[in-house]
Parts: sequence; structure tokens; C-alpha cells
Amino acid sequence: MLYISRMKSVISPPFTTLTSHLSKTRHFPLYFQASKSILCDFPALQIPNFINLKPRTYSLKSSISSTSIQNRSSRAEASESLSGEIHVIVGPMFAGKTTTLLRRIQAESSNGRNVAIIKSNKDTRYGLDSIVTHDGVKLPCWALADLSSFRQNFGPDAYEKLDVIGIDEAQFFEDLYDFCRNAADNDGKTVIVSGLDGDYLRRSFGSVLDIIPLADSITKLSARCELCGKPALFTLRKTEETQTELIAGADVYMPVCRRHYISGQVVIEAARTVLETRKVQSGSYT
Repeated sequence: MLYISRMKSVISPPFTTLTSHLSKTRHFPLYFQASKSILCDFPALQIPNFINLKPRTYSLKSSISSTSIQNRSSRAEASESLSGEIHVIVGPMFAGKTTTLLRRIQAESSNGRNVAIIKSNKDTRYGLDSIVTHDGVKLPCWALADLSSFRQNFGPDAYEKLDVIGIDEAQFFEDLYDFCRNAADNDGKTVIVSGLDGDYLRRSFGSVLDIIPLADSITKLSARCELCGKPALFTLRKTEETQTELIAGADVYMPVCRRHYISGQVVIEAARTVLETRKVQSGSYT
């Protein structure tokens, strides 16, 4: 029993011993009191006067509105001054396309505008330095292989002063689309184009039809059928040549209506077949 009591005293010391130990420990406060040197008196906060800071929005809106209107007006005037036009005249041969072109050019010149006419140098029927209608009307022109060289040949300064550009036999210019678009959209020129819309097989000829989406106006002319006198919209080739570009006049081409174009093509094809057969036969005999 004595052994057990000693063990209890070791495991659980007497209450008096524990209390005497706790009485010797030092107690610390759970918070610190700030010293007076840290504390200071802040002035009372003042609410800012936002009324004085409020912008005068009515004058700002008025200024913005006036400025934007002026900018839009100046842009519109600049766009209008550079706005060009493209007018296309098409039809078969002997329909008066060149005559219509020259009349428009003369009208523009009479209104005080600076004009110039371009034609393909492939057409040498009436000389290179002039454009001539089938009726004999004649005006000076620039004969060029391509339209892109016109500005350089005409002169950059003279080109800037130019108002109207006429293009005859437009089907012979491969760069027709790019030239017309740039001249009208970027340079503010009025471009009047005259040319065949179809070849002797009634297929698209050159780039004339490509500029239709760019055009301000399109004039489709008709001739008179040489076989019946009705309106003629097609060109019939009377010879056996088959190349697309064959520059000639009434000795090779004639305007016809739809009925005589179809019948004429049948006759021509039959004649070509006979001629080809004769050539083969004559070749076999030699």
C-alpha cells in the first residue's frame, strides 16, 4: 500500500505543490496599450465639393458635334471631288459605237473639260494618230499597246489636269479593267469605253464585259441587219478565218439579226467544210 501511494504522488503531485508553483509565475496582459507618442490628432475629413468639379457637358457635346460635322463634310467634299465615272458603249460592228464615243467626247470638251482619246495600236485601218468612224468623222488620239502606259506617255502633270478619257476598240486592251477602276476610283476621271461585247461566235471579247460591274451606265447599240433590215445585235464573219482577232471592215464582217446569224452560221460552216474537203482532196492528188 505504501508503494501504491508513492506512485500516485509521482503521477499526480499534491495540489499544494502545483498551486505554489503557479503562484510564482508572472502574468502577462492579453493586449498592449499604445503609447501616447504613437497616437496623434488627425484633422477632420472634409467632403470634396464635386459641384465645382462637374464638367460642362453641354459645351463639350456642342464642340464634338460641330467638329464631327465639319470632318464629315470635308470628307464628303474630298470624296465627291475625286469621284469618277465609267460609261460603257457596246454593240456589234457598224452599230455606231465609235460615233457615239466621239459625240460624248466632243460634248465634254464643249463643256470646258480636258479630254483625251485612246485606241489600240493594232487598229491601223485609218492611221495611228487618229480615230475615225465608218462615216469619216475623225479626231486625234493616242495609239497604245496597253493602257497602263498612258499616264507616262501623256505626261504625269498633263494627266492630273485631264478630266475625261475615251477608249475605242476596248476589246483589244488586256488591262482594261485595272485601268478603268484606277482612273475612276482613285484619279477621279470620267472614262468612256467603246468596244465589241462579243466576237463573231457571240462569245465574250476581251475584257469589255468585265468592266460592266464597274460601270455607271451601259449603252447597248444595234445595227441594221444587212439581210432583212431588222435590228442587228450580232456580227457575222463572212470569211473562213477562225482567229478571234481579225481587224477588218465590211469586206469581212456584216451585222445581222438573230435569225440570219443562225442561218448564216450554218451556211458558213457548210462552206468551210466544203473548202476543207477540197483542200484535203487536192493535197491527196499531189
